[in-house]
Amino acid sequence: MKLTFYGAAGEVGRSCILLESDKAKILLDAGIKLGKEVEFPLITDHELKALDGVVISHAHLDHSGYVPHIYSVGYEGFMYATKPSFELSNVLISDYMRISTPTNVAKDSVSRMQRHTRLMEFHQEFRINDLTLKFLPAGHILGSAMIEVSDGKNVLLYTGDINLRTTKLLDPAYSEHLKADTLITESTYSGPDDVFQSEKKVIDQMLASIKETILQGGKVLIPSFGVGRAQEVLMVLDDYMKSGLIPPAKLYMDGMIGKAMRIHRHNVIYCRDELQKRILLNDDDPFKSKNFYVVTTKQQRNRIIHGSESAIVVTTSGMLTGGPILTYLLHMASDAKNKMLLVGFQAEGTLGREFENGAKHVKIDEKDVTVNLKVEKYHLSAHADRQQLLTLIGKIDGLKRIFIVHGDPAKSKDFQQAIKSKYETYLPELASHYEF
Repeated sequence: MKLTFYGAAGEVGRSCILLESDKAKILLDAGIKLGKEVEFPLITDHELKALDGVVISHAHLDHSGYVPHIYSVGYEGFMYATKPSFELSNVLISDYMRISTPTNVAKDSVSRMQRHTRLMEFHQEFRINDLTLKFLPAGHILGSAMIEVSDGKNVLLYTGDINLRTTKLLDPAYSEHLKADTLITESTYSGPDDVFQSEKKVIDQMLASIKETILQGGKVLIPSFGVGRAQEVLMVLDDYMKSGLIPPAKLYMDGMIGKAMRIHRHNVIYCRDELQKRILLNDDDPFKSKNFYVVTTKQQRNRIIHGSESAIVVTTSGMLTGGPILTYLLHMASDAKNKMLLVGFQAEGTLGREFENGAKHVKIDEKDVTVNLKVEKYHLSAHADRQQLLTLIGKIDGLKRIFIVHGDPAKSKDFQQAIKSKYETYLPELASHYEF
């Protein structure tokens, strides 16, 4: 096998790894890197046209957002994904293209991608020339998968993004009977201080903060990734509203979150058994709660912004790089009664990172905005922390070598130091090659 890292090497974002065997060339993920400027994988169009397959771990744009470009340059092969990943990536990619209008994507590329997709179930083996592959549940978002690849001599496991905790939506990543010579692992939260608090403790703190703001007559903004984090947050808020632990206030969802909720409902068999039973046995559908109000027009948005009632708004985008959150902040950031809760990773160079770092003046749509609203960070991660990553590594039989990707360079390097006595370890650089 030969690996070339065209993205996510020494960085978070644009995951894109070329894997070559004697008779096959496949991509493991094809993502983009969102920030002030969108960055793309370093792979050439010539290499893209020569691919035998594109295998997507999950729907987030930093793992799937480059696929339309691949079909724009003449690739005629298949994209392989789970059913939820395919449906969610269609929503996310379409939303990204509508907002960003990328010049490197042909108009018919999304429809070509849709026509050339093969849907695979978890644990189902499939072939691409001399390679045998299968998806294993990754626990990150709906449909997310680790990717196992074998050429008959070597077995490689690519984590994509992974979570080993049970969440409101999903069971933890599959970690039984794993066997591989080579591991490519994410390292987003692999640093020595990346030890997550219990989710209950974080949620209790967050809910106390929301209650305080509502009782003071303010509004709460929760920018969120439209897939995964938004659904988790909405379900938590709904449960606590029903139990009376949050004062009555309208709970709005804005952006493409509503579409993603419908996809989750249609694919509930990929969620936890407990969630399926709530719907099938108790007629309690957490995706269609009466507490949810979907924002579909600018007029609705304006009424929320300028109205006197307290409200909670869960909206895209999670790193404040676009979407309705910018409209809300443009009008609401100057009011000290309001509050914004950051519940996800904020990449360097994004507006979200500026708010996280305590900026008091920001630019939104070329306008200077004074920041008086309170900004708080609550870590509700869909990634593994350092200990979970170590646990996963320890469960893989026959493991010899580990490639550490998708992380801050300092954290990835520290993680390498922690495991290098037992394994061959590599910190790939962009466009670097490895053969084994």
